[in-house]
Amino acid sequence: MRLARRDIAKIVISSLLIVTAITIASLTVGRDIYYGSRDEGLLSFAIVNASGYLFFLFMPVEVAFVYYLQGEINVFAINAVAIGTALFSQSIDYAIGLGVSDRFINNLIGKKRYEKAEAQIEKYGNFTIFLFNALPLSSPVISLAAGMIRHPVRGTAVCTVSGLLVKYIAMTLIF
Repeated sequence: MRLARRDIAKIVISSLLIVTAITIASLTVGRDIYYGSRDEGLLSFAIVNASGYLFFLFMPVEVAFVYYLQGEINVFAINAVAIGTALFSQSIDYAIGLGVSDRFINNLIGKKRYEKAEAQIEKYGNFTIFLFNALPLSSPVISLAAGMIRHPVRGTAVCTVSGLLVKYIAMTLIF
């Protein structure tokens, strides 16, 4: 079986993104776990959280949040960092959605995946954006899709912040 150039490019890009995600996690959370320094790891958490909310790097940000929440970091500080870095990264996702062509995104994340996210936003509007941010779902892809369909920035931002607040406050109270 012979692979086409496009398939080889996808494999190389996917591999590079996986290596990037592993490197970021290893140099931040991994280092803090190894040295037992989660109590001073607010910067490490900020890097992981910001990276995890970029649509092309899938990282378990909720697990990192719970890990650092168990330390002695101020609860308000970790929540502020979580929401702030998530909003920052999802703003980048939205801007990428505005700036790139549909064809490029279709090739990157798949036409079916993009069309499904787009259909959800068009059908349910802001509720979709809120729900994807309130639950541990792929909210960065929703932000990307919102940018691509030119969903209003204000509505997207309000629903993103509201959903993130619900998610992180609930996680704080549970854990």
